[in-house]
Amino acid sequence: MKATEVPAITGAYLFEPTPHADERGFFCRTFDADVVRSVGIDPGAFVQDSVSRSARGVLRGLHLRSGAGEAKLVRCSHGKIFDVVVDLRPDSPTYRNVASFELTGETQTTLYVPAGCAHGFQALSETADTSYRIDRPHDPAEDVTIAFDDPELAIPWPLPVTSMSRRDRESPSLAEALPHLPGDNPRTPSRTSRSAEDPGADNAKRAIAGNTEK
Repeated sequence: MKATEVPAITGAYLFEPTPHADERGFFCRTFDADVVRSVGIDPGAFVQDSVSRSARGVLRGLHLRSGAGEAKLVRCSHGKIFDVVVDLRPDSPTYRNVASFELTGETQTTLYVPAGCAHGFQALSETADTSYRIDRPHDPAEDVTIAFDDPELAIPWPLPVTSMSRRDRESPSLAEALPHLPGDNPRTPSRTSRSAEDPGADNAKRAIAGNTEK
């Protein structure tokens, strides 16, 4: 397994295994504690594993957590997804950068998303299974969402969206969500900043709600 740093997102990594294929199919090691530890990530910190199944065109995101945040390992275990990370850590040298990846069940590559970064993906195959490993127990009260089509982020989603959760459809803009994120400085200018009287602030409040939808 090879660990490769993601240049656009400080602290993000791709862990690329070597699938061994034969007439039966393939075998692949998808997690190696020594490799994870070699880039400064504690392999013992991860406490919950989850999986989602999505049909082609389904979009999930953009998701992150308030409070102490949440680091995660993300892998497409079956099918193919277009995966996106947005750096929303104000003290990061890659703050507000967006990086995208194609993750597939053929390669079994795992993406490490640092705490404080938003994450989302769209299913590109007829069925896509996405596995998550997180380093803090999930608390729905800390869930934050950001609009997948935020004009400031301008993420080039490859397919028309066929389905998404209500929470994701009603997500606030990046500018509206920023005050709810850990370490955010309200004096930091945003190209799409709005006043406190803007009715969009109600959307931002709804983004932090007890909702386990992914």
